Amino acid sequence: MTPIPAPPAGWRTEAERRVQRGRRIDRVIPAVLLDSPVSFIGYLYGCAVGWTWGGLWSTGRVQKRQGLWVFRGMPSWAFGRGGVCVGNCYLTGEADVTDRVLVHEAVHARQWRRYGLLMPLLYSLDGRNPLRNRFEIEAGLEDGNYVPRGS
Repeated sequence: MTPIPAPPAGWRTEAERRVQRGRRIDRVIPAVLLDSPVSFIGYLYGCAVGWTWGGLWSTGRVQKRQGLWVFRGMPSWAFGRGGVCVGNCYLTGEADVTDRVLVHEAVHARQWRRYGLLMPLLYSLDGRNPLRNRFEIEAGLEDGNYVPRGS
């Protein structure tokens, strides 16, 4: 396994700032769209997309672990980074899926439940840098293998 690079100085302060910014954004989102029947429909749609995409491209065994459906053996172009959570489906390649990674991905599944179809939009607006993306920060940068343990 490749060692995880040390994060830049001051990353924790920036991460906390990003989480606080996200909470301010949440306050302007209409309540009917968060943790609601509307978001639950979006979550179910995300689950269906995850199942469909995983079913099409997974070549490994599909397992239910820690409340997630884990689709392994996906081609690298079919998911981002080390894997992606869509609804309650974790789509990944051949790498070992650790319990710590699943703790991280389970937070993303809860985020899908909270935000529904807003999740992919809000996630995209936060950008691909995990040290600045509030969804990755909230899911745990150490568990997601974005920063070394104890850094």
